[in-house]
Amino acid sequence: MIPIAKPLIGEREKQLVMEVLGSGVIAQGPRVKEFEERYAKYIGTRFAVAASSGTTALHIALLAHGIKPGDEIITTPFTFIASANSILYCGAKPVFADISKDSFNLDIEQVKKKITEKTKAIMPVHLYGNPTGVAELSDLSCEKNLVLIEDACQAHGSSINDKKAGSYGTGAFSFYPTKNMTTGEGGMVTTDDDAIDAKMRMLREHGSKIRYYHEILGYNFRMTDINAAIGLAQLERLEDFNSARIRNAGLLTKGLSKVDGIITPRVDPGVRHVFHQYTIRVTGDYGRTRDELVNFLKEKGIGTGVHYPLPIHKQAVYMNLGYRDSLPAAEQMAKEVVSLPVHPSVCEKDIDFIVESIASGKK
Repeated sequence: MIPIAKPLIGEREKQLVMEVLGSGVIAQGPRVKEFEERYAKYIGTRFAVAASSGTTALHIALLAHGIKPGDEIITTPFTFIASANSILYCGAKPVFADISKDSFNLDIEQVKKKITEKTKAIMPVHLYGNPTGVAELSDLSCEKNLVLIEDACQAHGSSINDKKAGSYGTGAFSFYPTKNMTTGEGGMVTTDDDAIDAKMRMLREHGSKIRYYHEILGYNFRMTDINAAIGLAQLERLEDFNSARIRNAGLLTKGLSKVDGIITPRVDPGVRHVFHQYTIRVTGDYGRTRDELVNFLKEKGIGTGVHYPLPIHKQAVYMNLGYRDSLPAAEQMAKEVVSLPVHPSVCEKDIDFIVESIASGKK
């Protein structure tokens, strides 16, 4: 079986974890501080604040920017539900704008139509590791005096013209096991703003600057030194991981671009797409539906993933909140997309087999 994802944990990760276990400092401590400093340097921001997950990273990023009940945050319906849920956690309202079929990311013209006097922020998601559109949304945010919260949870190391995702606005990252790098579970927020940095550090630690003295309502969203130790080792390997993903994606595109009915990912000039997922579209010319292709590949021993089969505005929890949006591009993509193995453990022989299998499955 060629799995859709495979975390790579090596001896360096084990060594650093054992050092933490032997130190007696297991909760948030010096390893977290070191991880924050190294991650900020990697992204190119002044600060990075570690959190317990990508979801909590988004949550404290929004709260630190003063997002409150009654505020509207424009975001995408085509992503994992945590992106929109983090807005609800603040009592604010997610406002969904439709996406571009080329990038799967927010369509800036659709975003412009959704801006009202209640809009306080734009939250683009760099879906599948693709930051396309963030520069334009950053300019729009500045023009409209809005906060830009980058959901870069799938985009570690992606960039546009060498400016990394997470450095355009306040960036949130996830280190879930399937991501381009992992800490087992964990998150990070990047910022250049002193006040936002200080506020997030309080929010993640029960609203406290000094232990047992609490100034605001906060949470226990801390990362442990065990997680940070894994993250430090993974960060050392991230560029190699990303290079392997980009290489594998190129080989997949070269082979699959010849198959009618299969639309391969588009990468615009200057964009470094780091392929958290390699996601194709299965159209009518292929002769099988997306779900039929998924089943066909499963029989061949090829793992796949559908990210995501139902847009957020169509999820029961949002329908129950009264959402009735019509977002045709997102709804169409949810029926067509399927992700193929692209992780660093995939070899060229695997890729040849994936391409051959998809080509042979065409009707």
